[in-house]
Amino acid sequence: MLLSGKVVLVTGAARGIGYALAARFLAEGAAGVAVVDLDPAECRAAAERLGDRALDVAADVSDAAEVAAAVARAEERFGPLDLVASNAGIGTGALEDAPLDVWQRIWDVNVMAHVHAARAVLPSMLERGSGYLLNTASAAGLLAQIGDAPYTVTKHAAVAFAEWLAITYGDRGIKVSCLCPQGVRTDMLMGGAGSAGAETVIAQGVIEPTDVADAVVAGLAAERFLILPHPEVAEYYRRKADDPDRWLRGMRRLQARIAGQVRGGGAPG
Repeated sequence: MLLSGKVVLVTGAARGIGYALAARFLAEGAAGVAVVDLDPAECRAAAERLGDRALDVAADVSDAAEVAAAVARAEERFGPLDLVASNAGIGTGALEDAPLDVWQRIWDVNVMAHVHAARAVLPSMLERGSGYLLNTASAAGLLAQIGDAPYTVTKHAAVAFAEWLAITYGDRGIKVSCLCPQGVRTDMLMGGAGSAGAETVIAQGVIEPTDVADAVVAGLAAERFLILPHPEVAEYYRRKADDPDRWLRGMRRLQARIAGQVRGGGAPG
């Protein structure tokens, strides 16, 4: 997909990767971009910075009715959606013993938000015989996130749902891509600096949200299912598939090394 003349909705778009995507889509000539985020003031400010082809639509992406309403507002302003970038996500830094409400909240945001978006737009897209779903997961959805069990589980589920959409609707004109970045300089990652989970990611190298947007534009143009802003993730994924036991041993060693550096106050190297 080329973005020129397209109508797009981006969730989690007030900052970070979502904002970079919205800005880049507009730079590529999108006819309109709906900027969806939880906080109305931040959402409005982001849309104002993006200009008159951006529409602010505050919504909780974990709520099906609010997602449907956001889609309706975007289509009322710009017309039928060509691309939905379901990008919003959260982390926990928690283990398996996290409270059930923590597990439920991250499930609702990291998984069900993709489901709500698909349910809101697929009927129209299928009727037209065209449409594109871009779901943001994470390299953790292909590999694992040390120090965050709920994040790992939900990002795996996000990848699985994107795969299912591609299989089920790929022959009916629906294109699907799954964005799986590793470390990106966002508030979510950098705000967790010092924790084992965040330091593991930071140690692998951090790129900018604009770098992710560059990779997304290229991936959409090529209509690739997996969009990997960190190319090395493809090699890690291959090694995991080739020898899962060896990969798990390597991940345990990495976990032990990072944990030791965090306890000692040293910078990961």
